[in-house]
Amino acid sequence: MKRSYYIYNNGILKRKDNTLQFQNEDGEKRYIPIETVDEIYVMGEMELNTNLINYLSQYGINTHFFNYYSYYTGSFYPREKNVSGELLVKQVEYYINQEKRLEIAKKFIDAASYNIYRNLRYYNGRGKDLKEYMDKIESLRKKIYESNSISELMGYEGNIRKIYYKSWNIIINQDIQFKKRVKNPPDNAINTLISFVNTLVYTKVLSALYETQLNPTISYLHEPGDRRFSLSLDIAEVFKPIIADRLIFSLFNKNQITEKSFTRNLNYLHLDKDASKMIVSELESRLEKTIKHKELGRSVSYKYLIKLECYKLIKHLIDEKDYDPFKIWW
Repeated sequence: MKRSYYIYNNGILKRKDNTLQFQNEDGEKRYIPIETVDEIYVMGEMELNTNLINYLSQYGINTHFFNYYSYYTGSFYPREKNVSGELLVKQVEYYINQEKRLEIAKKFIDAASYNIYRNLRYYNGRGKDLKEYMDKIESLRKKIYESNSISELMGYEGNIRKIYYKSWNIIINQDIQFKKRVKNPPDNAINTLISFVNTLVYTKVLSALYETQLNPTISYLHEPGDRRFSLSLDIAEVFKPIIADRLIFSLFNKNQITEKSFTRNLNYLHLDKDASKMIVSELESRLEKTIKHKELGRSVSYKYLIKLECYKLIKHLIDEKDYDPFKIWW
């Protein structure tokens, strides 16, 4: 069974026959069979060579890089093997046609905001008074399909997020003053954790896209641009409330993560190694959990749900079936 590998210690990663060899700063070596690798996360300073890059490309292994502050710096995205000129034309057609583009973008925000609402409903039913936030978000959700442009739609999305983030001080049982979402750079422990976990979800979507014929640079909600896989951002919106936010709430409320997990004199910008390792372990565990899928009639993992979302979008683009984004039903 393939899995994600996270490498934290600084060192050298190279090809050794038909395996990957990691050698840390102390000279200790670890061998990883290539057949077991789904994707690699480099969480420290690593020396690589072209022989390794060619080997990873041969097996279609995405490699994601993070710096000392657990800040995502980029991905090695191998040459695509699953290519379709017909689908590429369809992707571009739906982007150029403003009506078709807006239709898809609305569905992304509809699903994301619905999953946000369900998060609030979940905690409201467990003794947290979140009714005010739920009502405000529900009111804004009704305006999503009235949007006449991407910018107007993003405005509604931004307002929904602002209301949602204000509720976090109630949901999270720790005394961390979280006033608003701050990204570059994060200004407290909650913002730092949001940035880190959201990025992990983004990379999971990117790896799922690689296994399909979709071009990850052509998007509908986020504007396509240089140096980013913007379709990953689009699809990640659907799953961030379900995977990232629920993980963050659990980590804080179980005291698995506290402000002590961060470097205080760096304004909580730096997440310590042990905490980071625990977070990715919890995330991988959650991604492997299964639910009974209503349409498929069988149990599927959260990880598979992400890939399924990509295939649902393909069916929409080739006019086979209207895109119905994933929404929590339990």
